[in-house]
Amino acid sequence: MGTDNIVAALDIGTTKIVALVAEMDDEGRVYVIGHGQTPAEGLKRGIVIDMEKTVASIKKAIGDAQMISGTEIDRVTVGIAGEHIRSINSHGVIAVGRSDNEITNGDIGKAIDAARAVAIPVDREIIHVIPQDYSVDDQTGIKDPVGMSGVRLEVEAHIVTASITSAKNIYRALERCHLAVDHVVLESLALSEVMLSESETEAGVIVVDIGGDMTNISVFYDSAIRYTGVVSLGGKNVTSDIAIGLRTSIDQAEQLKIARGAALASLVDPEEMISVAGVVGRPDKEVSRNVLASIIEPRMEEIFSLVAREIRRVGVTEIPAAGIVLAGGGAMLPGAIELAEQIFDMPVRPGRIDGIEHTPDEINDISHATSHGLIRYAFRHEPVKGSSGGGMKGWLKKFENWITKRF
Repeated sequence: MGTDNIVAALDIGTTKIVALVAEMDDEGRVYVIGHGQTPAEGLKRGIVIDMEKTVASIKKAIGDAQMISGTEIDRVTVGIAGEHIRSINSHGVIAVGRSDNEITNGDIGKAIDAARAVAIPVDREIIHVIPQDYSVDDQTGIKDPVGMSGVRLEVEAHIVTASITSAKNIYRALERCHLAVDHVVLESLALSEVMLSESETEAGVIVVDIGGDMTNISVFYDSAIRYTGVVSLGGKNVTSDIAIGLRTSIDQAEQLKIARGAALASLVDPEEMISVAGVVGRPDKEVSRNVLASIIEPRMEEIFSLVAREIRRVGVTEIPAAGIVLAGGGAMLPGAIELAEQIFDMPVRPGRIDGIEHTPDEINDISHATSHGLIRYAFRHEPVKGSSGGGMKGWLKKFENWITKRF
């Protein structure tokens, strides 16, 4: 791309692929100057199932972003998510190396290496090792121990792993599109760049990102990500329910969901009517909008209930001070906030994109928050050195080393 103040991001989602090009001015303000979006053909639940279709989808999104921005895209910051992503929390402890007991960056690296030394299946690869906080001797809750004195250094770290095969296929698709990789970012981290304030991540907040095939969960407190998880239901399940319940096509069901859908039937006027297109030669029909909402509500309630169960399973028993933030296309349904507050029994707010000075109206909504977060992430961090080659294992290792130093 030629200039340091222009970056590109690629959000490979479960239903759509979004490419953004953005520019930062001398005062640090970010402007989206190009965008492209295409259905995520060849992908299912974040996993490549058809390489040719995946490559074609990426090329289409990148091509549109290049045309609008007038910029050639040869490097991208990429978001990664999917059912193949797993996370655990780990603990590492070492003896401080220097004779004067001063803690150095080298000691931090060794402590993180100790936390990384956990048993993971042979078909998985570590993609993120994110330090949460440190302890020096008996002093806990330290964010940066460099320069402090101590005998024992401990670290609590959040470790994210991906299926080697799934990650490699995404990387190969990018190679076939002649795209080098500046960063690979867990989508939950990308969302936090534009949707969460420092005070929220410090006080405690849960992000629920309702995507097409799945719903991603991330828990933040004490200014660090503490848990990431996935529920295998999303907006596509809602669309499928509508198609079955109203006996219409998937395309028509999706249009009805977006234009007239609601997640809480009690908020809808039962006298309001909507037209439903017939299929296979059947005539169109009119039904109450309340019927449509009554189909959507049970599935949304199921999604939120599964998220609540997952949150309890990992030990989040107290209500986070900042509550829950809803993201993704599913969160845009009228009544989603109210239904979520009923299920979670805690404050819920809709997500919003912050930190971007200007973005086109057609992508300025929370269903595009991840791609905007990738842009902010790319501007905040230096590119991974040597990330464009060297094989998947070596590339992931370089990325892992880089992310360790940055967090």
